[in-house]
Amino acid sequence: MTDIKNNKRRFIVASLIFFIVWLLLVGTLNWSEIFVGLLVATFTAWLSSKHLAFLDSFKINKATPGHVLRYLGVFIVALIRANIDMARRVLSPRLPINPAFVEVETQLKSPLGQLILANSITLTPGTLTVDVVGEHLQVHWVDSTPGVDLKHATHAIAESFERHLREIIE
Repeated sequence: MTDIKNNKRRFIVASLIFFIVWLLLVGTLNWSEIFVGLLVATFTAWLSSKHLAFLDSFKINKATPGHVLRYLGVFIVALIRANIDMARRVLSPRLPINPAFVEVETQLKSPLGQLILANSITLTPGTLTVDVVGEHLQVHWVDSTPGVDLKHATHAIAESFERHLREIIE
């Protein structure tokens, strides 16, 4: 019974994700595009839902869209700040650069949550997630203070992303 429930839930989540991607790719809200997008999304979800077990960790409730929008807002702000910081460092060579590998601890247990967190860190300039080992992410950081501790690195790099991801992913 649980497997049927998970497959149905997975199908719905996959259909929604595929449909949103479809809308973003076509860039229009014509009724014909919406209709075709729904058909393509549901057919694709039907074909692939049994292979998308990682989607089971998504939390689905009325608040989910708001949490996703908040996460995207936090990500965009972090992206802009990191781009400005890296542009300053490139344009002003006197600014310090202290590259180092740091360890970041995550409280996210699901592989999907850790994947989204790792990709969010990687997409912000100045940081690159190199590996995920258990509950720790190995991150290359362009400007790390020598002797930085785990708690400080976690707070500086991942805390804002993770706080919002916990609302979206179990």
